[in-house]
Amino acid sequence: MSEKPISPLRQRMLEDMSVRRFTPDTQREYIRAVKRLAAFLGRSPDTATPEELRAFQLHLTEGGVRPPTINATVTALRFFFNAVDGAIGAFTQGKPVDAETLQNVIPFAPAQPQRRR
Repeated sequence: MSEKPISPLRQRMLEDMSVRRFTPDTQREYIRAVKRLAAFLGRSPDTATPEELRAFQLHLTEGGVRPPTINATVTALRFFFNAVDGAIGAFTQGKPVDAETLQNVIPFAPAQPQRRR
């Protein structure tokens, strides 16, 4: 029985998460988030532009994804673009996608409304 080959980008992400001692559940969720972005783009996620990241967040929101899931997805993408993609020198529109760019393009989901007491 043969295993599917792992892309160098995914292998790098798995290694970086292992070095940081992410739990298997966290690793699975981070991979899932990057995979969702790749499916949305129809290409490798390291080629995403800031505008496409914004469109992805809108896609999640319009698809009924709850704010905690969007926050987890954004956290995973920040890790991907900072720790993994940044480390191998991938660039978006001539600029690396860094934490500041991601914060401006994909802010955390709006806070939940406060309950009245």
